[in-house]
Amino acid sequence: MRAVVQRVVQGGVAVEGETLGRIGPGMVILVGVREGDGEEDAAWLAGKVANLRIFADDAGRFDRSLLDVGGGALVISQFTLYGDARRGRRPSFTDAAVPEVAEPLVERFAALLRVEGVADVQTGRFGAHMVVEIVNDGPVTILLDTDVSRRGNVKR
Repeated sequence: MRAVVQRVVQGGVAVEGETLGRIGPGMVILVGVREGDGEEDAAWLAGKVANLRIFADDAGRFDRSLLDVGGGALVISQFTLYGDARRGRRPSFTDAAVPEVAEPLVERFAALLRVEGVADVQTGRFGAHMVVEIVNDGPVTILLDTDVSRRGNVKR
C-alpha cells in the first residue's frame, strides 16, 4: 500500500456536489492499494499514520502525532498512486489492485485508524469522481509505502 500523507489546516471531499467528509486540522491521506497487498499492509500503514510525528510541539519541532493533537483524518482512495509513467505519455495502472481487492483494504485502513485511536476519520467514496479539498499546512507531505518501509527495499 502507498499513502501520501499531508498535514492540513482543513480538508474535504465531495461527490456530485454532496460533501461526504470534512475535517479541520489533521491529515488528508491519499491511499493506493497494490496487487498483492493485504491486511498486514493496512495494519502497518494505519499504525504508522496515526503515530507519525509531523505536528509541531511547543518548540516548533515535529514531535507530535495525529493522536497527540487530536486531529482528524480524511482518507481518500487513489489508485493513481500506482501509476507508472516511465514509458510513453499515458500512465499504466497495472500495479494497482483491482477494485474488489482495493476497496475493502482502503475501508479496513480507515477502520484501523479508528482502532489506533483517531476519533474523527472521514472517507471519500471508492471509485467515484471526487473533488478533494486539501489545505496543506507547512506544507508537510510524507510518502509512505509498505513495500519499502515495512519490508525494506523490496520490489514485487
